[in-house]
Amino acid sequence: MTDPRYRTLAKLLVEYSTALKRGDNVLLDAIDVPDEFAIELMRAARAAGATPLIEVRHTRVTREVMRETDLRHATLARDLELHRMKKVQAYIGVRGSANANETSDVPADRLALYSKTLRPVLDYRVNRTRWVVLRWPTPSMAQAANMSTEAFEDFYFAVCTMDYRKLARAMTPLERRMRRTDRVQLKGPGTDLTFSLKGIGAKSCNGLRNIPDGEVFSCPVKNSVNGVIQFNTPTLYSGTRFENVRLEFAQGKVVNATSSNTARLNEILDTDAGARYVGEFSLGFNPHIRNPLCDILFDEKIAGSLHLTPGQAYEECDNGNRSAVHWDMVLIQRPEWGGGEVWFDGELIRKDGLFVPADLKGLNPDRLQ
Repeated sequence: MTDPRYRTLAKLLVEYSTALKRGDNVLLDAIDVPDEFAIELMRAARAAGATPLIEVRHTRVTREVMRETDLRHATLARDLELHRMKKVQAYIGVRGSANANETSDVPADRLALYSKTLRPVLDYRVNRTRWVVLRWPTPSMAQAANMSTEAFEDFYFAVCTMDYRKLARAMTPLERRMRRTDRVQLKGPGTDLTFSLKGIGAKSCNGLRNIPDGEVFSCPVKNSVNGVIQFNTPTLYSGTRFENVRLEFAQGKVVNATSSNTARLNEILDTDAGARYVGEFSLGFNPHIRNPLCDILFDEKIAGSLHLTPGQAYEECDNGNRSAVHWDMVLIQRPEWGGGEVWFDGELIRKDGLFVPADLKGLNPDRLQ
């Protein structure tokens, strides 16, 4: 018998996140997920009157695809995938993996070539379709969370099917404040960073693009970032795990970068001219997500966190930066993680992970539970 939580999640993705309707085409991108869930997604899409196309992928096969790629191959893959993406109005990507480090031994130049060449597919999906992406719970994710597989699955389905409509209402005041903010200052252990958001705008993320969700993002003016930021959570990029990432900025550019793997960190930041500039700044506040899983779709939503992103900016909050890289790096500011402060135009917005102004207190965990 199929787990009834599969149907609940499929309905959320179809009816809320992508709002499928009669006549829509939707691409269902299923990466290492159970067939039973892929079937529930197809059934939910059809029940909404949409036509589902399904792509079933496996990360071990994808590793081999990238390991020996070349420009001819990557260009062909881009052309085919972009043609298909232009035929759909919506996209649902469900991504599982038995091994989060599966691509760690793919040569860096091949990864860079493949990601650069296929970037137009991602750009079209992000900017021209109604889309949502999420992970699938696996034993490797449970292990990263120091949880049993069963306990992690219970956590996963609880956080992924929370009341996102309530969350959406609570984040409206923060989006409004971020839209009118100029100067931002981030303070904390090893961190003193300033930048401007003037004229960039802001966007609430309330389950329409990521599941789980719970952030409001903007983007620094490209050349305005100055100072230093010390991230305190592990981060996984292109199959490699990094810890203690520290970035120093001058006039928007990362001028010094160190981590547990400094050489590989700088290889990624040298992918292209835009990789050393910032493409996103966001505050996270999902009350159910407290600790890092080394999975960015969860970690960037951690209660009391923020993330800063070397690389590509989103068109919704655009500073003009373009890159094949988009690397969300997370700093948790709750007291048990060292604390910290976020200031907007000289006003204390969040201290030690809790929002201070009265209109933002609805985003604190005790109000969202």
